[in-house]
Amino acid sequence: MRVAVLAPVAWRTPPRHYGPWERVASLLTEGLVARGVDVTLFATADSITTAELDATVPHPYAEDPSMDGRVWEALHVAHALERSAEFDIVHNHLDWLPLAFAGAWRAPLVTTIHGFSGPGILPAYAAASLNSASSNAASSSYVSISDADRSPLLDYVATVHHGIDLTELDFSATPGEDLVAFGRIHPDKGTADAIRIARLAGRRLIICGIVQDQEYFEEAVDPHIDGDRVRYLGSVGPSDRSAVLGSAAVLLHPIHFDEPFGLSVVEAMATGTPVIAYARGSMSEVVDPGVTGFLVDGVDAAVAVVDAASALDRREVRAVAALRFGVDRMVSEYLAVYERILAR
Repeated sequence: MRVAVLAPVAWRTPPRHYGPWERVASLLTEGLVARGVDVTLFATADSITTAELDATVPHPYAEDPSMDGRVWEALHVAHALERSAEFDIVHNHLDWLPLAFAGAWRAPLVTTIHGFSGPGILPAYAAASLNSASSNAASSSYVSISDADRSPLLDYVATVHHGIDLTELDFSATPGEDLVAFGRIHPDKGTADAIRIARLAGRRLIICGIVQDQEYFEEAVDPHIDGDRVRYLGSVGPSDRSAVLGSAAVLLHPIHFDEPFGLSVVEAMATGTPVIAYARGSMSEVVDPGVTGFLVDGVDAAVAVVDAASALDRREVRAVAALRFGVDRMVSEYLAVYERILAR
């Protein structure tokens, strides 16, 4: 089987710091290669992989203000499209743009929907379904990353939860007392709520993540950062992620949107750190209440379970994370998706 993995090009694959879609694309690519699959990774030229790397984008456009992301994404997709006849499967992790050309792909197209940026992109998904239904040359199949993130307007071939590389996330049996909020700083992620929860619980808070909403950061987050009770570490890359997550008593995930998956949640659990999350989106699929953490409905409810969450058995938290979210499970499920599509 020859598989093309079409990664995003906003960040490197794997990312240096932020870049969850690129991270999943990398983990899948390396896992497929380890299984003996012939994989070509379409990504930025500075990407690191054991697969064949094919690149038209010299480096991540999100790291270079002189680059127009729309232009480089179009060139990236066009190049993969030109080579598509060489593959049995093209696996798209680049959102809607490749779907605009669904009828032109010369191999079955699988799209992992990492999360809808808004209802405005749905026409591209719907059109791809219609185009591929009438095309003998290409088909477009959709994989959701959680059941909660499915659109009623689309048909899906499977739900595949993200996997994580457990070798990158060391288990920590003896954490500190601090809480951690890990993710982009944006109202959706509820960073300000995490600050309130930590203050009311009498705990210190460590915040990690890129600033995605500057006004929100300046008004709701930055005034509380004092280097003691609230610390901000910026964007924490893979080399430091394990230590930061594993040193926390609890990960706070007080989301204000329907989270498609929550990669930092399972990464925290892999280090043994339990999670307190608002019960929205995929959280009921990811967190096992009373085992790996708790699901709550607001600040006060979160404060009420901080001590209980920090007392959970961290070895059990790690074991459940390894069982449910190991990268090998993800790779196996995607291979089953490919085989199902090719059998058609």
